[in-house]
Amino acid sequence: MQLLKDRIRKDGKIKAGNVLKVDSFLNHQMDIDLFQEIGREFKRRFSDVQVNKILTIEASGIGIACVVAQSFHVPVVFAKKTKTKNIAGDVYTSKVESFTHGRVYDIIVSKEFLGKGDKVLLIDDFLANGKALEGLAALVRESGAELVGAGIVIEKGFQVGGDIIRSQGIRLESLAIVDSMDEETGTITFRGDEA
Repeated sequence: MQLLKDRIRKDGKIKAGNVLKVDSFLNHQMDIDLFQEIGREFKRRFSDVQVNKILTIEASGIGIACVVAQSFHVPVVFAKKTKTKNIAGDVYTSKVESFTHGRVYDIIVSKEFLGKGDKVLLIDDFLANGKALEGLAALVRESGAELVGAGIVIEKGFQVGGDIIRSQGIRLESLAIVDSMDEETGTITFRGDEA
């Protein structure tokens, strides 16, 4: 998605430890016009499958998932990282290791909102090591719902996550795949860029 790649090059900041900061437009301050284009692109890419639920993980995936869900006209369910008093009854749980935060979370979805007959599309902002998507996919499997695919805004192609998810037979559509980042020069190379 060229619009997204251009925005990453313009406003993305490369930090030590293979961190790509896009918080000025994607996962802190959110550019809703860009999100709408992202939603339309995911709708185009997944137009051949039926989707009746979007599943993401808190927190930074929620805004994107909500706008994507508008293109599909379906509800969003988000996995919570802590059990709260307002989640009553039975839940599905899975463990997720966060690349960004360097810790393991239990993620939780109420059984009321995910189950047999649901056709679920996973949506998230980043894919690095694949742990969040693996955890979300495990929740879908546990619920008896059908996982129709995963949509990622930015995939770090130089990390293992994309390969792991694809090797599990999960249909993965990433809008921008970063092949390399150079902190010193600020250069970002995307898969598909001309050499």
